[in-house]
Amino acid sequence: QVQLVESGGGLVQPGGSLRLSCAASGGIFSINTMGWYRQAPGKQRELVASITTRGNTNYKDSVKGRFTISRDNAKNAVYLQMNGLKPEDTAVYYCNTAPPRLRYWGQGTQVTVSS
Repeated sequence: QVQLVESGGGLVQPGGSLRLSCAASGGIFSINTMGWYRQAPGKQRELVASITTRGNTNYKDSVKGRFTISRDNAKNAVYLQMNGLKPEDTAVYYCNTAPPRLRYWGQGTQVTVSS
């Protein structure tokens, strides 16, 4: 059974940085594009960044130049380095395949950007 566990969230001041991690159990990592998603209160969940098995990346326009997605297939892990955080980045962040599979959604990790 596949399980995705996100970690690394927290409270940070505007302009600060956080590094999110996603650990996967089950054999999905090496064959799938992976993505980081976020859901802010009252808003729909959205794709923030994705990375293919070859390491090709794509980003939502509002995070380009600030966020970096990476993966380590040997460790079944995907990361999201977030720099220059803004209050509008506040959300629960999730990892999943891209496109996402309903059964893979985990609990997510809360990121709050506030002074």
